[in-house]
Amino acid sequence: MDCPSEENLIRMALNSREDVESLSFDLRKRELEALHRGEPDDILSRLEPLKLGAVLRESMDLPLTDTTEHRESTFSIPKMDCPSEENLIRMALGNESTVTSLTFNLGQQELKVRHQGEPESILARLQPLKLGAVLKDSQVRPSSAPDGELLKSTFSVPKMDCPSEENMIRMALSDLSNISSLSFNLSKREVVAIHGGDADAVLNRLERLNLGAVLRESVHVTAGQATVKTKAAEDAAEARTLRTLLAINGVMFVFELALGLLAESTGLIADSLDMFADAAVYGLALYAVGKAASLKSRAAHLAGWLQLLLAVGALSEVVRRFIFGSEPESALMMGVGLIALVANVTCLVLISKKRDRGAHMTASYIFSANDVIANLGVMTAGLLVAWTKSSYPDLVIGTIIGVIVLNGARRILQLR
Repeated sequence: MDCPSEENLIRMALNSREDVESLSFDLRKRELEALHRGEPDDILSRLEPLKLGAVLRESMDLPLTDTTEHRESTFSIPKMDCPSEENLIRMALGNESTVTSLTFNLGQQELKVRHQGEPESILARLQPLKLGAVLKDSQVRPSSAPDGELLKSTFSVPKMDCPSEENMIRMALSDLSNISSLSFNLSKREVVAIHGGDADAVLNRLERLNLGAVLRESVHVTAGQATVKTKAAEDAAEARTLRTLLAINGVMFVFELALGLLAESTGLIADSLDMFADAAVYGLALYAVGKAASLKSRAAHLAGWLQLLLAVGALSEVVRRFIFGSEPESALMMGVGLIALVANVTCLVLISKKRDRGAHMTASYIFSANDVIANLGVMTAGLLVAWTKSSYPDLVIGTIIGVIVLNGARRILQLR
């Protein structure tokens, strides 16, 4: 272990373990220090498959200290800009029994210390190092929720600015059974968790993602006082979204198929069949709302087979019109394509907010994204038909749309 890539490998290997409280890396010494519960052999069994030569050097029981007050203190250290200063700090605080964990951010020149007692005792250890250490913030944090109550914890996650980071966080916390609900605000870069037990357990999972997660506050609430959405409320919102999408795609299928036949456009016909496939997928997804993950996966796979069947049908129609000929109406193609594009962009925006809610919603998102591409293709075909006075652009675009739908089916059938 001699570079950050190996460090990240180890973080990923240990990320899903609830018994790991914190990880501390020393790349220069090629050492990893883990604060954990249970047996060290369990940790070693996760490290050995990485083929980094991991060996247990020592393991000792740490004394339990008073748990009446836990603090998280952030120190600004202007002269800490390389691992040598980090090692100095580790040595200075290594004998401090009240320190639970240290988190270093060399880029921002900050140190976050989880500890008991007053932060001045930590600062007194840092100041003799002449690194300009200054206490920025220190707050008391409840360690766990008493029986019958929950904690509402608000986390600031500075590097969470798109759905991919949101999905990373959901995956990291997915196996914590004491979490009742999660609420994300990407614009404010905040995560609110309603949970039982210890707020540190949630923060530890977030810290391993290296997104700069910090606990802003954690307060006791009863189940009835929880202000974020519960799973039932999230399911209800998901169902409302799917009903809206089902209605949009059902109307557009009838509208686009009728005008596609009138305009003799294979592009419009292929796109209308894709609309029908979407409506069927949204119906299946609506059925799967609130059901077990296995049922959601089966619904997604059924939708994938349906899309595969419709893709073959659309490509067959292209072949038929190539053999027997057609005279597509370019103006009608572009007009209908524009209306369908508006409808499908609306659907894509609605479904993108909930695409992480299971395989059934991921399948719905893939369908909607394919629709937007197909609509752009139909409008392009209309322009080319008007310019070339030929039906071949429509046949080519119809073929491309069919292949896109076929690929979408493949992606959906690979979902687990």
